[in-house]
Amino acid sequence: MKTLFALRRRPAALLLRLLVTAAACVTALIIAFTVGYILIKGVPHLTPELFAPKYTSENVSMTPAIAGTLIMTALALALAAPLGIFSAVFLAEYARRGSRLVKVVRLAAETLSGIPSIIYGLFGALLFNRALGYSLIAGAVTLAIMLLPLIMRTAEEALLSVPDMYREGGFGLGAGRLRVVFAITLPAAAPGILAGVILAVGRAVGETAALIFTSGTATALPKSIFSSVRTLSVHMYVLSNEGFYIDQAYATAVVLLLLTVGLNALSGLAARRLTGGSGQENL
Repeated sequence: MKTLFALRRRPAALLLRLLVTAAACVTALIIAFTVGYILIKGVPHLTPELFAPKYTSENVSMTPAIAGTLIMTALALALAAPLGIFSAVFLAEYARRGSRLVKVVRLAAETLSGIPSIIYGLFGALLFNRALGYSLIAGAVTLAIMLLPLIMRTAEEALLSVPDMYREGGFGLGAGRLRVVFAITLPAAAPGILAGVILAVGRAVGETAALIFTSGTATALPKSIFSSVRTLSVHMYVLSNEGFYIDQAYATAVVLLLLTVGLNALSGLAARRLTGGSGQENL
């Protein structure tokens, strides 16, 4: 009753609440419609032949693409996550806050985050494909460069959100800066850092344009990091572009959707396990 009375006295607050509620409902409806459309169009066309170990023109198996997606995502994260996190540690813990260097790096990261992925693809094709050709490693390095600004900025914001009294307490106990960073600051910021990594996983799994120019569209399982490979998103694009396998493309979209949800769920579970015994709650 008090809330209703306050809203009547402040119509602007009521209007703002209605707008926020409407925006949330529209967003939920868009997501539900998109997911429902993909499932309705794709689930009926999921057949055992689509999961055969070998791709042929008769079954257009997505198994090599699933393997390529998992390997590509893991390799790109292995390259981008350590570099992005340690860069964030330098910016938040070692560089002087508000310095020109920090401002330039932040501006560069925010600028790189807004560049279309096809530009990264052309950059990777010109820089990496000359020496490596269409290969798994060329696509992974290009994808890592795309993910680096996202991981770095989210990790930096997570580190900056840690109260300074935690650092001061560590220094007061005689710990050095490196020990304070790894024993206090990083564990406290781990949930925010892992949230950025989870976002990077979602972007890596669904990337298409950059990988077409760098990793190629080979339909076989990769034999090495120098083999050409296609991911699920590239596989779906190629099938729909050819025009002969539209139903299989929708089925691939279902698998890609489930894979994205599954990887995000596993990443979230790993984040909770890793931060269950550390973080701000135990400081």
